[in-house]
Amino acid sequence: MNTKPPNISLPLKLTFLIFSMVLNCMGIVILQLSEANITYEKLGFLESFKDLPIAFISLFAVNFISKIGTKKSLILALTIVGICSTILPFVEVFWFYKLWFAIIGTCFAIGKICVFGIIRNNVSDEKSLAKTMNNVEASFMIGIFVVNTGFGWLISSQFSEYWKFGFLSISVLSIITIFLFSKIKIAEPVQSDNQGIISELSKLINPLIIMFLGVIFCIVFIEQSFNSWLPSFYKNHLKVNSFFALQASSFLALFSYVGRTITANIIHRFSLSKYYVLCLSLIILVLIIIVGLQYFHSDNSMALLFLFPVIGLFLSPLYPVINSKMIAQIDREQANLFTSLIVIFSSLGSSVSSIIMSLLFGKQMLNFYPLYILLAVTVLFTISLIYFRVADKKI
Repeated sequence: MNTKPPNISLPLKLTFLIFSMVLNCMGIVILQLSEANITYEKLGFLESFKDLPIAFISLFAVNFISKIGTKKSLILALTIVGICSTILPFVEVFWFYKLWFAIIGTCFAIGKICVFGIIRNNVSDEKSLAKTMNNVEASFMIGIFVVNTGFGWLISSQFSEYWKFGFLSISVLSIITIFLFSKIKIAEPVQSDNQGIISELSKLINPLIIMFLGVIFCIVFIEQSFNSWLPSFYKNHLKVNSFFALQASSFLALFSYVGRTITANIIHRFSLSKYYVLCLSLIILVLIIIVGLQYFHSDNSMALLFLFPVIGLFLSPLYPVINSKMIAQIDREQANLFTSLIVIFSSLGSSVSSIIMSLLFGKQMLNFYPLYILLAVTVLFTISLIYFRVADKKI
């Protein structure tokens, strides 16, 4: 018996909201610690302490979730996040941030596999999946907006030295979400007989899935270039203060939320592949305008502050749309394993992007920031067209 989506919608959205806040506080941490004389090279590798555990733990998390159940796994992950967020304000040493992000990354790997498994187990066709995923993932964008706005206000206030105490709000949200999960029944994803990870992967992997994972890598690679590093670009290149840098970045998240919400409501009217390509084309158009302004008008034009957030409208639907198109074709008993692959390649895309961005910032090459992203989007556009062509032939 399947659990009706409305019964589980709120706690799933809150789960993504919480993980969004702890994962996307990276931009704030980078901004604050760079002022404490921590080099950009060190801060760039800090992202790896979040992303590599996500990649490493994901395959093992599938068996872990199968043994103790989706609901218990989610509650455990949220409990650990709540405890870690309570401890962080009271620790000053830099190495703890590495440990903290590693723990958060591990919990996110478990949480995301659980959430995707629940959705796949309750929704069948790809357009309904796209709608559900866009609704749930929209809360991820709200998390980015909330964390940037909230911490931006705290950093700019007279209590700026206590900015880390903002993490206590995440602990409170975790408690609320755990309570909601404890009150509902969740249909567990169907599990196949345990034949070992290698055996299961060999049945799952094919050229289409490999191309799909390449697309996922590129999407997150581009998203991370904005989410973690846009505040520092605003502050260091456009010379705005920390508060405005974070607020301008918050609008990227707000536009992203609007993009996913609109997509969830109109996606039934369009072909998923055509909608995806349209969004990519609009991203390229906006980036060309940004590059044109930067190189032919003014290197630090304030218009860039308002153009970058617009990209969120078209960038945000890509991830849930492409995921839903592929997940709809995956057997339900393989949903958790397939989600673990998505998590792995997402985390690798995030980590590689942040390392490259740290080099860009460390060498003071910020005037190449928009051009770098435009190049990455062009690569994604090319890979995506190849993927859709192969996928259409499969069908």
